[in-house]
Amino acid sequence: MKSGIHPEYRKVVFLDTSSNFKFLTGSTQASEETIEWEDGNTYPLIRIEISSASHPFYTGKQKADKAGGRVDRFKKKYNLS
Repeated sequence: MKSGIHPEYRKVVFLDTSSNFKFLTGSTQASEETIEWEDGNTYPLIRIEISSASHPFYTGKQKADKAGGRVDRFKKKYNLS
């Protein structure tokens, strides 16, 4: 591989802002914000809106669309039978 063309791969902490779930993983994502992790080291912090801790598929808290599918919503919107 050519040197100098790949982004730096480092350990990063991702924080799910909706559930305050944090996890440490490797990433090329950069951040100015840092956080001290459980091991005592400081890592860049990336804030995310959704993760496996808050996604409806993984939590089992899915909303059922009671209005029907696309066709039903279209018919209802334009008063079609």
